[in-house]
Amino acid sequence: MDSDLEIARKATMRPIEEVAEQLGLARSDLVLHGPHIAKVNWEAIQRKKKSDSGFLVLVTSISPTAFGEGKTVTTIGLNQGLNARGHNACCVIREPSMGPVFGIKGGAAGGGYSQVLPMEQINLHFTGDLHAVTAAHNLCSAIIDNHLHRDNELDIDINRIYWPRTIDMNDRSLRQVTVGLGGKFNGVVRSERFDITAASEVMAILALSKDYADLRARIGRIIIAKSNTGDPVTAEQLGAAGAMTLLLRDALMPNLVQTLEGNPAFIHCGPFANIAHGNSSIIADEIALSCADYVVTEAGFGAEMGAEKALHIKAPAAGRVPDCLVLNVTVRAMKMHGDGFESGGGRRPTPDELESENVEAVRAGAASNLRRHVRNLSQTGLPVVVSINRFKHDTDAELDAIREEAIDAGAREVVLNEGFAKGGEGAAALADAVVQACADHDSAGRPYTPIVDEGMPIEETILRVATNMYGADTVDFSDVSQKSLDSLKEWGLGNLPVCMAKNQYSFSHEPKVLGAPTGFTLPIREIRVNAGAGFVVAVCGSMMTMPGLPTRPAALDMDMDDEGRLTGAFR
Repeated sequence: MDSDLEIARKATMRPIEEVAEQLGLARSDLVLHGPHIAKVNWEAIQRKKKSDSGFLVLVTSISPTAFGEGKTVTTIGLNQGLNARGHNACCVIREPSMGPVFGIKGGAAGGGYSQVLPMEQINLHFTGDLHAVTAAHNLCSAIIDNHLHRDNELDIDINRIYWPRTIDMNDRSLRQVTVGLGGKFNGVVRSERFDITAASEVMAILALSKDYADLRARIGRIIIAKSNTGDPVTAEQLGAAGAMTLLLRDALMPNLVQTLEGNPAFIHCGPFANIAHGNSSIIADEIALSCADYVVTEAGFGAEMGAEKALHIKAPAAGRVPDCLVLNVTVRAMKMHGDGFESGGGRRPTPDELESENVEAVRAGAASNLRRHVRNLSQTGLPVVVSINRFKHDTDAELDAIREEAIDAGAREVVLNEGFAKGGEGAAALADAVVQACADHDSAGRPYTPIVDEGMPIEETILRVATNMYGADTVDFSDVSQKSLDSLKEWGLGNLPVCMAKNQYSFSHEPKVLGAPTGFTLPIREIRVNAGAGFVVAVCGSMMTMPGLPTRPAALDMDMDDEGRLTGAFR
């Protein structure tokens, strides 16, 4: 089978105007970024997002391994499968961050015959939205330090500045820095940190905003620091909110591209699910739902991360709950979670181990990790379809073990997905299962029971997620996090939703503890307020909001030929 890059380069792409026609969008509704990429302009957004006639399908996953389980492949493949079955469908996914692209992933536009195109542009600068978020965020940082340098009229406590700087790259050396060195003309000396752009509150705000007025109001509510009198200091008070919003004017317009089979796909916003809310934008969902019968979106990492945040952060902000949940799983991941390899010691399995039949390990992994994810999702009342992303070395006995455990745990249906190798044809069975699940859920009145009640105190929300979803016995708040909670209560923000920042490989805060651990105490190291986004971030254990590069970054295998084309395939 050809590499992802070779498959993408052999594809014949449709003009983006033709792709838009499937969604009822005219050439005048688009802002073109070349022949195959366009933004939907503001006039079309205002006109289209007022009607909502489609079904919303959320793709999520079991706890992933370092290999990746193909959640984006499943999302794109399902979109292609629905269209192949004659439905008008569209997918909405997140924009890749260049940090993972040049770090571990080497690309995040799907793979095989379930890709979005043009994949090289999507994986690199695309339409510049991430750069706009970086610029808007760092403009605020620059204004903060200029304000301190110019006599600090807002009486900001220099030791209580919450607003970091950002960069769209993995660079662990920027986790803790000192700014203002070199004398008084260079500003005030203080400690600072960088977050990756995907973790920026500005990114979260962009994804959750419903229009320009909402975007402007949210940016103004950002709490950048505490004053020496203990009051919150906002971006509005600093005078930075207007210019920050202006830099995001074009970034709020969703980006339209196409799948390998020419189906419409929106790519908009890119928050990570382990350190942010991990979902694409509300505004892209709204446009897609007004134009298509089925909209397939994805939530980052495992279901206890991205899907939990989709249901308890994104859904309340959007006023829209998914109609069906697709839980992606792989045989090799179940082997890892069933300790088919020495996963607890962090050893990567050999190719032979990945390809060799190990039904016992697969069943053990499915009986622990998969069952907990199915149970967590099923208690919401939403239908859960388990999609097995099939690899060529998976055996019938291994697949049967997953199917049996998933059904016993409460899954509505278990389907083999071969979208990677066969595109839409390989995802047709999954498409049929999703269509039936949506219809049945609709006829039942769309029942839904949230795991976390809206308006719960922050401590109770954290405890509910930790014990109900992760399997923890209790939660331990550090002194630093407790002080933050006290301040939030004083400011009237003690009942905000919570975005858990936790490692993605385990239900616990320890990435090497696989399966479905129980009986542990979840440590909450700090709590960061994202008042503009409308939630707080609870940082668990040693979780970092600035990733580092691996031993051999993907960037070392990338280059450009004499024609300006990428060499070194995206993984």
